[in-house]
Amino acid sequence: MPDTYRGRSDATMVVSANISGVLEQQRGAQQNLQKARLFPGETGGMLDATRELHRSQKELSRSLEENPLSPDNLAKVQRDRKFVTQVIQNVLVELQDKGTYRILLSAVEDEKKRKANQLDIIIREEEGRHRLKALQRQLIDIRKERTLELQQREEMTAHLKDQLQEMKAKAGLERKYVKSSAELLVYQGQKLNAHTEKELEDQISLLQLRMEEERRVHLETETFLKELQTRLGEKLEVWMERYERDIEDKQHELNNTRNNKANNLTRLQELAKKYRESEQVVIEDRREKENLRKQLEKEQMERDAATKIQAWWRGTMVRRGMGPFKKGKKPKGKEGKKGKKNK
Repeated sequence: MPDTYRGRSDATMVVSANISGVLEQQRGAQQNLQKARLFPGETGGMLDATRELHRSQKELSRSLEENPLSPDNLAKVQRDRKFVTQVIQNVLVELQDKGTYRILLSAVEDEKKRKANQLDIIIREEEGRHRLKALQRQLIDIRKERTLELQQREEMTAHLKDQLQEMKAKAGLERKYVKSSAELLVYQGQKLNAHTEKELEDQISLLQLRMEEERRVHLETETFLKELQTRLGEKLEVWMERYERDIEDKQHELNNTRNNKANNLTRLQELAKKYRESEQVVIEDRREKENLRKQLEKEQMERDAATKIQAWWRGTMVRRGMGPFKKGKKPKGKEGKKGKKNK
């Protein structure tokens, strides 16, 4: 205990007041975080709320470490603090990298499931205890009923014995007159008593067997419940270890995925750059080919036009006798004959 609290009667109240103040700060930080979650677009508000919650967790941890009044609660709170600290660190990393808080939601859902499983185990154990108490009450009721029935049988036996004595007395008084009738009655009474006694003895044996069986069933049930509780505790430890191991594996996979993403992004940028360069080369090549095609078409059109012009001019020269196609002068005699023929 700190020296400032030694010898003080109100040490518990002072420490509780300090812890209550820290808890109030933590609840305020949680409310700010919930408000920030309602507006996920404001990443700065989410980061500030998360840092405030982290700071309140540290203050709570420091206050609880300085409080020696409840070591069991301190151990539990320390475990919860470490878990919350780890979740907050992961949320900060995710907020800084991606601007999301899915790790926080996943951690809350996992904690809810773990609490639900623990509550289910506690409920089943409570039901088992209630059932065991009910069986014990039934056993006590059966014992009471059997004891009451046995007392009634004993009273009946005593009553029959009294009747037998009365019958014997009457038989002694009336033996001279009704000897045969008295003997018959005595015989019948003895036989009835023997049969009744045998039935009562059988019932007593049966009740003893049932009581022994109830004791054995009770012990077996108690042993089974203890073993079941032990197995459930072991399974809980195994599942907690598996949960921590899966968390580490998933974190490792997440880191590898982030590294692969960065590498793929770099490679994609390089490929995009090469693609743009290749596309530019292809565009320039197409442009040159198009210019060449237009040039060739133009030259072909010029050649065709020149050929047509030359053919037209040659035809014109032939028709009009110009140039090398100029007609020569014919002799007059021949022209006169032709003229006569024409006339």
